[in-house]
Amino acid sequence: MENIRENVKRLLSEIPSYVEVVAAAKGRTVDEIAQAIDAGITIIGHNYLQEALLSIAHIGHTARWHFIGHLQKNKVKHSVPNFDMIETVDSLELAQQIEKHASNHNKIMDIFIEINSGREQQKSGVFPENAYKLIEEIKDLPHLKIMGLMTMGKITDDLQEIRECFRETKMLFDEIKAKNIPGVEMKHLSMGMSDSYKIAIEQGANMIRIGTMIFGLRP
Repeated sequence: MENIRENVKRLLSEIPSYVEVVAAAKGRTVDEIAQAIDAGITIIGHNYLQEALLSIAHIGHTARWHFIGHLQKNKVKHSVPNFDMIETVDSLELAQQIEKHASNHNKIMDIFIEINSGREQQKSGVFPENAYKLIEEIKDLPHLKIMGLMTMGKITDDLQEIRECFRETKMLFDEIKAKNIPGVEMKHLSMGMSDSYKIAIEQGANMIRIGTMIFGLRP
């Protein structure tokens, strides 16, 4: 059994204080998630709605809940009232669905724009060169608040390629922030996972998504 408490303490002691950790809880038990929160984790990230709803029902809002997986439009109805942040908005259609349900709940839904920084056709996310167009399309939706960018980076062993993906996303983040677009608050840059978070922080991430390093390998 992994010592989740020790893993969390070690991670939090090693990273800069301005970097927030999203504990990526895909496939983890309610008990494991509760241990991570008890050890100091304040944000839990889920990829799957059903898993998340189970965790939230047991744990409640002692932590903030981020949706970090690909969100299908038919799952938006149940995601909006339960999550504090949706990190993976990459189309106008998805944004409009979120707007509709956020309006129904009289809620301002915080979102990140997901950037496909590796420009991989099979992966979700908007290509960096199309990010401005998407932001312009959704920035006036009254129940959405764009709070930053998220990227996965390339799944590769080439550290330089990963670094370049993160660097380009940070440059885009800074460019958008400098424009002071009404309704857009570039506060968070979510990049890096257990195998790449150090490079992500080096390139400017202030939010990282960590699973294995906290919980150990999935069974």
